[in-house]
Amino acid sequence: MPRTITLKKGLNIRLKGEADKVIKEIKSQQFAVKPPDFIGVFPRMQVKEGDTVKIGSPLFIDKFRENISFPSPVSGKVTEIKRGDKRVLLEVRIESDDKNEQIDFGAADPAKLSKTEITEKLLISGLWSLIRQRPYGTIANPDQTPKAIHISAFDSAPLAPDYDFIVRRKGDEFQAGIDALAKLTNGKVHLNVSNTTTAKEFLECRNVELTTFKGPHPAGNVGVQIHHINPINKGEVVWFAGVQDVITIGNLFRQGVYDSEVIIALAGSEIIKSNYVRTRRGSCISQMVEGNVNEGLLRYISGNVLTGVQIMHNNYMGFYDSLLTVIPEGNYHEFLGWALPGLGKLSFSRSFFSWLTPGKQYKVDTNLHGGERAYVMTGQFEKVLPMDIYPLQLIKSILIEDIDEMENLGIYEIEPEDLALCEFIDTSKTEIQTIVRNGLELMRKEMS
Repeated sequence: MPRTITLKKGLNIRLKGEADKVIKEIKSQQFAVKPPDFIGVFPRMQVKEGDTVKIGSPLFIDKFRENISFPSPVSGKVTEIKRGDKRVLLEVRIESDDKNEQIDFGAADPAKLSKTEITEKLLISGLWSLIRQRPYGTIANPDQTPKAIHISAFDSAPLAPDYDFIVRRKGDEFQAGIDALAKLTNGKVHLNVSNTTTAKEFLECRNVELTTFKGPHPAGNVGVQIHHINPINKGEVVWFAGVQDVITIGNLFRQGVYDSEVIIALAGSEIIKSNYVRTRRGSCISQMVEGNVNEGLLRYISGNVLTGVQIMHNNYMGFYDSLLTVIPEGNYHEFLGWALPGLGKLSFSRSFFSWLTPGKQYKVDTNLHGGERAYVMTGQFEKVLPMDIYPLQLIKSILIEDIDEMENLGIYEIEPEDLALCEFIDTSKTEIQTIVRNGLELMRKEMS
């Protein structure tokens, strides 16, 4: 019987606009793979504008790890290689030809393959990029062996997609992906589920150690789960992958091709018909939102409202994201906002009255409700972080770049998403996730 870990710290943010359990087919013509989605990768192009590619064709590689490539999710023509300041590569855009021509990498039973053979197939196909590591959140190093591999089978973030629904009828592919990942570690593959998980594809999965998590967000964060099962010490590495990443890996071994299909939840108060969309990785969102959003100035987010990335209405989904959120912009000044009763506002503290209606769903925007101010000790962060870490002290050690103190305070255990709630409730309006990412990048450069 799987063990249950109960977390009492955290905060569930209930927002309007949860996606209905209906899947709509969207055939986008425009796709993009975005190098900024891959932390620590320095891309070297393998194609140029006007080239024709198939599904699985390498678009670029990591110049410092040339065996790690990044494949095209569709067949068609490379229409644009978009660069930013200092010629930093931002996007490789592809226009689909609707032929879905795929490179055949050869089907194989992962149970009959060695670790080396599985690693080579993932590298050749470009799907090694689906496996990431803690610490640092970078793509896993194929030359290392992790002490464990973790998959979170649920997401507790606001308006998060329901993976019980997404994995339905994909049990064979998910199991094949698990079997492949199990060959890559000498430890265990941990499949972490919620106390509300019902999908047999998860609960009856073989070759894993099942652990149930109960509690508010961020219980679904893989970093929190690793902390309670496999705490990361200096010099240790743990790998992780998402549910749809595991399915994609499973399809590679079952069919021998890169199946880039993903299911994305359309959610948020400004979506008229919130549902799920079947598309491919890196799809342009224009067809998803055209005629399906309310009027006004809107914020489009690839991911959830706490950790997602702002994009435009004609931009592309992030490589690892399974959620598109649309909420109103908050570009307005609220006269005496701090002094008004705030009966309809969501608040972590008891400044307003949301604590009287814990089940209410809220319509939120991006307004900060105040400006950035002095960084003060509040004692609030510890209430929403279910980890044995002192978040305020860790943040301050990052700000002064004290590497020894950062190590002692647990920098290896966290990613920005783990402290997203701290940023949400912070009275100082500090960009905590940016600070944490800067600290991790400092550690990665100094310790590598």
